Amino acid sequence: MDAPELTLQGAYEAWADDLVRFATVLVGPSDAADVVADAFASLLRDGDRWSTIERPRPYLFGVVANQARMRHRAVGRRRRREAYVDAVTVRPPAGSPADEVAAADALRLLAGLSPQQRAVTYLAYWEDWPIDEIAGRLGVSDGTVRRQLARARAALREELS
Repeated sequence: MDAPELTLQGAYEAWADDLVRFATVLVGPSDAADVVADAFASLLRDGDRWSTIERPRPYLFGVVANQARMRHRAVGRRRRREAYVDAVTVRPPAGSPADEVAAADALRLLAGLSPQQRAVTYLAYWEDWPIDEIAGRLGVSDGTVRRQLARARAALREELS
């Protein structure tokens, strides 16, 4: 008699604590649970893959390690991008009327974009998601995401010039 097939839910129930401890070593306690959740979410999105895995526990540790690596890269890119913006931007003192005007202008510019353009802009530049992940989450093609990003950049460029 064959052993019952381990479901993704069963794997989560069996090994989530071990995976969170592992992720804590990789990314720290504040992001560990998110990394594990992202790992399982990626497996849920690609449901056919789970049934073909011969050794699920080591496989899950590898998926968590990859998610931690991707998060580390994303955080590094975000920090570099924010440092660059801070270096080239002259900011008015916080709380000053000029600061409030700058924030209002940014919101006004973003409000001028279509909802699709705002969504892809946010996910690409603030969440640092790759094009294919944005497309998958929004249920559109990669080309649509690229086109919406290009249109959003063009609209912002036009407004700023």
